[in-house]
Amino acid sequence: MGRAFEYRKAAKMKRWASMSKNFTRVGKEITMAVKEGGDNPHNNLRLRMAIQNAKAVSMPKENVERAIKKAMSKDTSDYKEVIYEGYAPHGIAVLVETATDNHVRTVANLRAIFNKCGGSLGNSGSVEFLFERKCFLKIQKPEMDIEELELELIDYGAEEVFEDEENVVMIYGAFADFGALSAAVEEKGFSVESSGFERVAMDYKELSDDERADVDKLLERLEEDDDVQYVFTNMK
Repeated sequence: MGRAFEYRKAAKMKRWASMSKNFTRVGKEITMAVKEGGDNPHNNLRLRMAIQNAKAVSMPKENVERAIKKAMSKDTSDYKEVIYEGYAPHGIAVLVETATDNHVRTVANLRAIFNKCGGSLGNSGSVEFLFERKCFLKIQKPEMDIEELELELIDYGAEEVFEDEENVVMIYGAFADFGALSAAVEEKGFSVESSGFERVAMDYKELSDDERADVDKLLERLEEDDDVQYVFTNMK
């Protein structure tokens, strides 16, 4: 298989590493997972995934346990996942995944950010068709060849398997195959560091350094917003 995800992966990792609100983001993931499927990670795949992601950002165990307990309370905010779409400067498509308890506040904040940074917030469906939804699992590199690992997982939905960094392997598949792929990885005893979903652009647009700086300014402002979970673009 080729390396169709490399451009997107490099940009994503760079930005995620600089985000200062990882605990808040993961805390919301835990809250939504618990409210959707209960507080037992053995029976709740989404919660299991959220706990993995908490470990990946070094969230203390007591923080995770406190977040799970808090999510069981009726007084805890009931976050909803809402997708917003728009365009950054230079025609770059932007998908923003949010977890919000106040849709009016969120859309007002995002519209202001887009406008101030030379972009525009669009209507539902305006750019989503430019992206495919994929699942991913980040695992510790097992004691086997990468091609052998790929062959073991291809029947469970793996589309892309490659070494991302030293002793770390990324596995990508279709959104609908996450359950089967996750179960196969766990059954085979591989150590999962994190997992989740991404919006992968079907085509990427190349910009000059100055144009990229314009887009990055918008992305940084979006990622600073408390309601924003993830941001995806088709910028190469």
